Amino acid sequence: MKKIFLSSLMLLSMALVFTACEDDRDSNPTLVQPTTFTLNNPVNTLVDLAESVGIPFAWSQPDYGGWPAAVEYQLEVSPYSDRWSVSTDEAALDETGATIADYAILPTVYGSCSGNMSAVELAKALINICHWGEGEVPEKQTVYVRCKASTPGAETIVSNVVSLEVNPYYIELADAPIEIWYLVGNEIGSASWDNSAGGVATGGLIPMYPIMGNEYDARTGQGEIQYIGYFHADQGFKLIKVPGSWDDQWGMGSDGAPVKNDGGSSDFKLEADGYYRITLNTATDELLIEPYDGAVGVYTMIAMPGAYQDWNTGENVMNAMSTAVENHDWYLMRVTYDDTELKFAADNAWDVNWGATDFPYGVGTNGGPNIPVRAGTYNVFFNDILGIYNFVAVE
Repeated sequence: MKKIFLSSLMLLSMALVFTACEDDRDSNPTLVQPTTFTLNNPVNTLVDLAESVGIPFAWSQPDYGGWPAAVEYQLEVSPYSDRWSVSTDEAALDETGATIADYAILPTVYGSCSGNMSAVELAKALINICHWGEGEVPEKQTVYVRCKASTPGAETIVSNVVSLEVNPYYIELADAPIEIWYLVGNEIGSASWDNSAGGVATGGLIPMYPIMGNEYDARTGQGEIQYIGYFHADQGFKLIKVPGSWDDQWGMGSDGAPVKNDGGSSDFKLEADGYYRITLNTATDELLIEPYDGAVGVYTMIAMPGAYQDWNTGENVMNAMSTAVENHDWYLMRVTYDDTELKFAADNAWDVNWGATDFPYGVGTNGGPNIPVRAGTYNVFFNDILGIYNFVAVE
């Protein structure tokens, strides 16, 4: 009798559980595909782009049927009220130039229902669509704007179109800067695991380098980058994308393979002390770490002699990045040049020096030609194993 009583209680409990599950299922919202949403008219209807930083916009949340959707928004712009057929990104894929863009998707992504449109991004977009040359930019231009919304599991939708008047200006279009990732770890740079925003070269972050001869996406700057250096087997490291943030990182997965953006990933630790090449393709997310068996020199000093200082190998000395291991990376921060020529030279002599005709990055060879530096202010990075240099423009 006791067993029957227990069985009855069990059946009653199961019925309650099933009923609760049915109630939960009935109360859970179902993702609904909306068709549009509302972009509000801008408050500023006449904007001087050269004198503005951002143009405020706001929009409604698309109705996904009560679904708690994480929505990403981007603003799209066009000089035409009813032409949204070919974006500048799509036109850029046609190397013949036959495909003509009629609108642009601005690169800033918003996570809420308001944001400032970058005046610089809008100015570049208009030049890209209208192909104005210097002296051809009109005094005033009507710009049509719509908002794009996307969330996982639903189709991308666009809002209504609003307009504003702008005073555009000429801006030289340039390719996006090459996307660079950084090493951080126990023996990286001068500080253990310091990924602070100001720690590139001067602290715990060592930058990777572009590869001469490779192509990089003009819009995103993505492509293959590399680093070569000396590592101890028992010292861990990772790769990060943005100094000061751990959001984008590469580490070692549980299966022993490199993994991107896994919060549970462990450090990379190599099998033996030695020199290694790290190659990362930022476009395809492919990472390779392999031993490097090329010839390596060890230097106590690297300088940047040039025409600007009478080719003195003892002046304009670079700083060593690594203090815990054998150093092969050097830097100078915020150095300003007029148009000039220079080289990299080791140990206050011309016996070992690197030069090339490429700028702002390249691979110097021993005794190679002078590097033609264009006027500007740069952070300069140099790896002496392969003679790789990179002049990164700064404001």
